[in-house]
Amino acid sequence: MAKVAHLYHVEGLTQKDIGGRLALSQATISRLLKRAIDEKIVRTTVSLPAGVYADLEEQVRQRYNLREVIITDCVDPDNEYEIQRSLGAAAAFFVENTVRQGEIIGISSWSATLLAMVDAMHPISQATHAQVVQILGGVGQPGAEVHATRLTDRLAKLVNGTARFLSAPGIVGSIDARDILLNDPYVAETLALFEQVTLALVGIGSVQPSQLLASSGNIFSAAELGMLRQQGAVGDICLRFFGADGTPALTPLNERVIGMPLERLGCVERTVAISGGERKHAAVRGALQGRWINVLITDRFTAEYLLQELERHGA
Repeated sequence: MAKVAHLYHVEGLTQKDIGGRLALSQATISRLLKRAIDEKIVRTTVSLPAGVYADLEEQVRQRYNLREVIITDCVDPDNEYEIQRSLGAAAAFFVENTVRQGEIIGISSWSATLLAMVDAMHPISQATHAQVVQILGGVGQPGAEVHATRLTDRLAKLVNGTARFLSAPGIVGSIDARDILLNDPYVAETLALFEQVTLALVGIGSVQPSQLLASSGNIFSAAELGMLRQQGAVGDICLRFFGADGTPALTPLNERVIGMPLERLGCVERTVAISGGERKHAAVRGALQGRWINVLITDRFTAEYLLQELERHGA
């Protein structure tokens, strides 16, 4: 049994070659190889290359009851640019290899990490008949608005599909202004597709807006952000804020957002959050606690924080 195992696993001989050398049938060789595993003569080990965190991914997946977790390597936890690039590359690979025929892909506007994703993606050659739907208003300051349009349009081209734009700001000045925009036929047509989204790609923001979001003009005032903090908000997805336990922050500000609600986001078959970095730690954990996402692409420092928080709270 040991000799057969050595010839097969170490010397690299085929079962047929081993049978010829030892005058044994191939059925006998196969049986001996199986027994060698059962008797612990052969044991399987996997040597993971540096920068691969399969064990950490599985721990986070199980502890937070997620569908899938992808963890990227990074050297400096304070280098947001490095983290965005590594997360974008991982998200690009995920989308390239998992997008399905006829997929309705929802994508959030104003995310630097999602921009890094489309920059890293390779085009899908075969027709997917996918639709890429903007799930947060993409109208803003002219200098920044090109980012939101580019994000949706480029992703649609990369997956060989079509783009559906949401021609409205992410935040409007009043509920009356929101109602007027919701009655626009083109806006209403895009909003109706929210119910059909099968894959949502979103960033997770902290209460303090990112540089890209701030430049877009789709932000609340300092006083309004202060009110959100007083309400216990730690982060947002599509400008829908939530607390540390994932509970939505119910304020009048929510009525001025044109985008996918958290409740709908939580019902999407695959809701993929691409987010990391120390500034986002509490926000990422809040999103997981609220079960607003079921696939997480993050960096190793954020993943370690998520597990440490579970230990600290005894959950």
